[in-house]
Amino acid sequence: MTPVIFDRRLLARRRARALAEQRPGADFLLALAADDLADRVAAVNRRFERALVIGDATGRLSAHVAGRADQVLSADLLVPGAGGAVVIDDEALPFAGGAFDLVVSALTLQFANDLPGALIEARRVLRPDGLFLGVLAGGDTLTELRQAFLVAESRRSGGVSPRVAPMAEVRDLGGLMQRAGFALPVADQDRLTLRYDNALRLMDELKAMGAAGLLADRRPGLTGPALIAEMAALYQEMFGDPDGRVRATLTLISLSGWAPHDSQQKPLRPGSASVRLADALKAGREGG
Repeated sequence: MTPVIFDRRLLARRRARALAEQRPGADFLLALAADDLADRVAAVNRRFERALVIGDATGRLSAHVAGRADQVLSADLLVPGAGGAVVIDDEALPFAGGAFDLVVSALTLQFANDLPGALIEARRVLRPDGLFLGVLAGGDTLTELRQAFLVAESRRSGGVSPRVAPMAEVRDLGGLMQRAGFALPVADQDRLTLRYDNALRLMDELKAMGAAGLLADRRPGLTGPALIAEMAALYQEMFGDPDGRVRATLTLISLSGWAPHDSQQKPLRPGSASVRLADALKAGREGG
């Protein structure tokens, strides 16, 4: 049975509220991911017939994709009536197999309780030689916030409770793409350092994005102001810069893979090489 890590109903409500309120910072990461994915779609020398864009309640990414696809369906993890996008669960896509030749996912996979299952679903709805592109937060994203909370809570109560979501590592995601049935899978990452006036400003931005306090086994009730204050002071002490501002790590992992097709490049079968490795290395040394 798949463990429940995230409260996805709460995620949907908070994303919908954040976008409705249009608070500053609510679409910061989405805009960043949308621009990256738009560049990746533009780099593919192909016109797509039918595209599915997941995680695009603002419509920004769909507008980019529309320039390269005849038909674009925009979908998001929102409660009904929260926006113009179709409401879906990306762990159980409500589409027939092979319904699309392009699937693009923007910042939803990091909240999947069943990440392998979500990737399998993306592969299932692709027709042969269809393309999947995704961006998710992973790696050491928010490692500073995690560490500051860990120390602050252990000092105050002698124990800790989960407060910052676990993140997938890029080295694991390539393997998951392969297990999901994608051909030519690629996983790479960009590590960014963001800066804030203080840790409270970082937490405000996470709240504005609807991305705070989503763990299913989070401690019930509000986090006490004394714990927040101690965490912020520790954050400043541990990760503050000389100008008084603090650092926050953001790692964006980009995924790409194709639904298998006979026309695609395939690795050589073991033992089918025409030149022995030892001979090739010897020739290289002699040529140098």
